[in-house]
Amino acid sequence: MKRIAVLGAGLMGHGIAQVFLAAGHPVALQDPDPDTLASAPERIRSIFNLLELDAAGLDGLELTGEPEGAVGDADLVIEAAPEKLELKRRIFADLVSMTGDRTILASNTSGLPIGEIARELGDAGRVIGTHFWNPPHLVPLVEVIQGDRTDPAIVEPVIDLLRSVGKTAVHVKKDVPGFIGNRLQHALKREAIALVENGICDAETADLVVKEGFGMRLAVMGPLENSDLVGLNLTLDIHRTLLADLDRSTGPQKLLTDKVAAGELGMNAGKGFREWTPEEAAEARRRFNEHLVKQARARLKD
Repeated sequence: MKRIAVLGAGLMGHGIAQVFLAAGHPVALQDPDPDTLASAPERIRSIFNLLELDAAGLDGLELTGEPEGAVGDADLVIEAAPEKLELKRRIFADLVSMTGDRTILASNTSGLPIGEIARELGDAGRVIGTHFWNPPHLVPLVEVIQGDRTDPAIVEPVIDLLRSVGKTAVHVKKDVPGFIGNRLQHALKREAIALVENGICDAETADLVVKEGFGMRLAVMGPLENSDLVGLNLTLDIHRTLLADLDRSTGPQKLLTDKVAAGELGMNAGKGFREWTPEEAAEARRRFNEHLVKQARARLKD
């Protein structure tokens, strides 16, 4: 697979395009909004500069407003449209008719089951999920999701391609909502919200415990590795005491729904689980971005 088409030049799409351009792949980038499309080259160039890379890869970028102009000769099409199921279904119905049977069609959905996106397609065998994490040019992980009708023969080639451009590609073998990463992430968020909601700690304390405690280990040792490190007998003993007391909410907690209803949406609103001044929000974003950039630059130098 050499020629890549990316549908959507917004938050995710331009970063995905940069990943492939940096590895020397020609990329056709499509977006229906002329302003978004026109600004894409400069936004992609800024990523090359941020990562201290030669921007010569931009020579391989082609811009188009129509999907037909992007996907005609593509080996891989990555849809990076908004996270709306009906929209994605319409896009993939069009893609099946626009492309040959050797073109692989991938969705960058962050949680919608691939089988649901491809449910009404007669040719669902070449539909697969490629969940890039935001921002895609800084976070190495890509989850490759095998839908229930995905042809197994296309999984390894997609994983190999992503690894060849520097991504950490993993195989999600069953098509479940949220895949792997978001299921783990939101299990943690559910418990954190429950701790605050039940008066066990405030939001600042919950965040501090993660960052200054087990979060220090997570970048180098995953939860199952850590279980093996400390011994599964210890893990079993803790689970016998702890699991029955963990939050088991089957829907969003009242604390979260009440905050959204009150307009307490987070940093941009000045208040979410915590209160934020504009300066505090800017500092948190700066700290977060600088950390990701530092890690990305280190990976590129290795």
